[in-house]
Formats: sequence, C-alpha cells, structure tokens
Amino acid sequence: MSEVDHKVPRVLIVDDHPLFREGLRAALESSGGAVVVAEAETAGEVPEAVDRHRPDVVVMDLSLPDVSGIEATRRLADEHPGLPVLMLTMSDDDGSLLAALQAGARGYVVKGAGSDEVLHALRTVVAGGAVIGSDIAARLSTLLAGGRRRDAEQLFPSLTSREVEVLELIARGLDNRRIARELVLSEKTVRNHITHVFDKLQVTSRAEAVARARDAGLGEEDNGDQG
Repeated sequence: MSEVDHKVPRVLIVDDHPLFREGLRAALESSGGAVVVAEAETAGEVPEAVDRHRPDVVVMDLSLPDVSGIEATRRLADEHPGLPVLMLTMSDDDGSLLAALQAGARGYVVKGAGSDEVLHALRTVVAGGAVIGSDIAARLSTLLAGGRRRDAEQLFPSLTSREVEVLELIARGLDNRRIARELVLSEKTVRNHITHVFDKLQVTSRAEAVARARDAGLGEEDNGDQG
C-alpha cells in the first residue's frame, strides 16, 4: 500500500548555506524518507549535478548568489521538463510564490516547516502532485482571484508590495544606500529585492527597470522632498 512510494526519492539540494544544506540532508535522511544524492550552492552548478546524479526532485532556495531560484527553476523546466522542483525558502511573500509557480515549481514550502511536511511535499511532487505550504495555501485562492490592491501591483502582479516600493525608489534615481536608508533595510536586503525585481520583470539593468517603472507611471511624481 505504501508501494506508491516504490522508491525513496533521490534529492538534489540547491542552497548557498552549507549549514542549512547539512541540516536538511540530516533531517531527510535520518527518517529514511529520502536520500540526498547531490548538493549545489549556485544555479550554475545545477545542470551538471542533475546530469551526473539524476535526482528525482530538486529542492531549490529562492536566493542564490548567481541568479535567483526562480530563474534556475525556469531553466530546469526548459531543460528537464519532467523534473519536479520544490521551492524551500525563507520568503513567503505573494509575488515570490506566484513567480515560482509561473516558473514551473511544483511546490512551495517555507523554511521552518517540519521535516515531516518537507518529506510529504517531496513525495507529493515526485508523484506528480503540487504542494503549497499550509501557512501560505490560504492566500493562494485570493491571489488567483486577482485580489490585488494597488495600481502598481496590478501593473506588476508578480512583485511584492516591498518590491514595488524598491522599484519606485529606483525609478526616482536613488542608489542602493539611499533606498536602504529610506526603507530602513540593510543594503544586502535591498540588493536581494533588486535581484528579484529584475528577475520578475525580466530586465538585466537598472536602466531597463527604470524604463519599465516609468512606463507604468512610477517614480515620476515629485514628492516635495526631491530636490
């Protein structure tokens, strides 16, 4: 009856934090529910790892050092359409969720989920199903029903509210340090947001992002303190 799980899923973990990879490997393998056949720190390492180790499923982080997990998932979907990707990430925002699903991810679970939940998600996506973590599933129907609030979010539905704010400030000509000050964030966090914005808008430069933002009417109005 448990013959549905006729074999233990072979997993490739893609995450740039060695301690997280180690912990996830231990959690998955200690239960005997999965075997980790390979690990990768960057999206660039994924194609060779897939070709060499033939995993049944890829566990992908959203933030990678070279390109985002969303872009890495998109590439995998093109090159290995039958290989399921499970996003396992710190980010539980609506825009990342939608972008990951649009890129071809079969599942989306937030880091901090118990190993049982992650194992269940792995087995489900390997069997051809789809999984959304319990804490974000409730929001999905609202998202798909199009309950987007602000004009900018309608124009850029894959961006989170925070990413729209960052895009607005880029369009107003602020550099990363000024954006960090304005939004009370670290510069590293601002860089991560900008990477996600570029990826979701499919642009490769600040100038292209500014052009897209201005086309949508962002960054144009003078807010009084813009001298």
